[in-house]
Amino acid sequence: MTLSLKSTLLGTAALAILATQAVAEQRTLKYYADFDPAPLAAFEAVIADFEAANPDIDVVLQNFDHEGYKTSIRNFLTADSPDLANWYAGNRMAPFVNSGQFLDISDVWTDNNLGESLASAKGSMTIDGKQWGIPYTYYQWGIYYNKDAYKQAGVEVPTTWAEFIDNCAKFKEAGIDCLTTGTKALWPGAGIFDYMNLRTNGYDFHMDLTAGKVAWTDDRVKNTFAEWAKLVEPGYLTANHAALDWQDAASLLIQGKAANYVMGNFAVAVFKDGGMTNDTLGFMQFPEITPGLARGEEAPTDTIHIPAGAKNVDDAKKFLAFIATADVQTELNEALGQLPINNGSKVGDDPFLQAGFEMLSTADGGIAQFFDRDAPAEMAKIGMEGFQEFMVKPENVDKILERLEKARGRIYK
Repeated sequence: MTLSLKSTLLGTAALAILATQAVAEQRTLKYYADFDPAPLAAFEAVIADFEAANPDIDVVLQNFDHEGYKTSIRNFLTADSPDLANWYAGNRMAPFVNSGQFLDISDVWTDNNLGESLASAKGSMTIDGKQWGIPYTYYQWGIYYNKDAYKQAGVEVPTTWAEFIDNCAKFKEAGIDCLTTGTKALWPGAGIFDYMNLRTNGYDFHMDLTAGKVAWTDDRVKNTFAEWAKLVEPGYLTANHAALDWQDAASLLIQGKAANYVMGNFAVAVFKDGGMTNDTLGFMQFPEITPGLARGEEAPTDTIHIPAGAKNVDDAKKFLAFIATADVQTELNEALGQLPINNGSKVGDDPFLQAGFEMLSTADGGIAQFFDRDAPAEMAKIGMEGFQEFMVKPENVDKILERLEKARGRIYK
């Protein structure tokens, strides 16, 4: 064997040893999620960026369908825990926090100054003064309105509930529903209730109510319904809403038969498919009811958590810090068509996303998740049935609240 050939063989052997060592040193980060196709593609791109920046970490993503994930998470958090798991903020994460199945990651928040950059969602990620996950996307709820209907009735966009109700009388005179909704599927009515309660009593009270800590017969809840009655009793709401799907109500807004619609930003595509443009479709935050009350908003928030049984906690925290950055949240949400939580992120030129980003980034009262996320499933169903009934028969309010209180006593044991 010649010297040069021997050197080549030794070099090859050395490279093989180094390659084996590199593989051995690479660490695995197991991530369970429940993405639809578009979010999945967005996250695969972000994971590739993370792996490029951290070549010693291999992120292995296992994706479930939504319903399968809801069932599986309770099992895998106990039996075969990943290092990272998707879930939701607020009361939806509370059972896993209270049972010790999610890790406290307050150090990730402190070390990366997330209390400032993710300030709008900090409250919904905090239990017992500690943070339990990283929020990466949300979308706003609020009031979408038909600008032409406003012109027809000769009214201005309101900033207070009193102004909104005054406008309603003028819309009724013009033959226009002041507020439309479709509660055949129940959940749209919950969006109205959430905002009524947030604006009447504030975020903390609202979260205590959905967590079962406050009686539904409490005078403060009755105050919420009293304010709501100002809209319902004079007939300012679309009369047959209980027979309408949410898309049917959207058609009324599109046609100018209704002026306002409390809805999530996902509805913009439906409004525009129906022929509305940025010149005819407007957006406003839900008006103030109790003067000076810190402004809470409705923005269902998707989150990532570290299960207590995670085997690679250090790298999981590194991944969460990466997901929390402004640039990554900008990239993710451009693909998702939603809003980044990081207030240093950027949004595109869509005026509704821009309005939502400004509104949520400046919310000083907290971010609610939506009634059927913040309340347990059984309570949510009973509650939403009550909201629908109230909007049809407001005179039943006392019976409705007594029924909800009875359910609270049974469900939150």
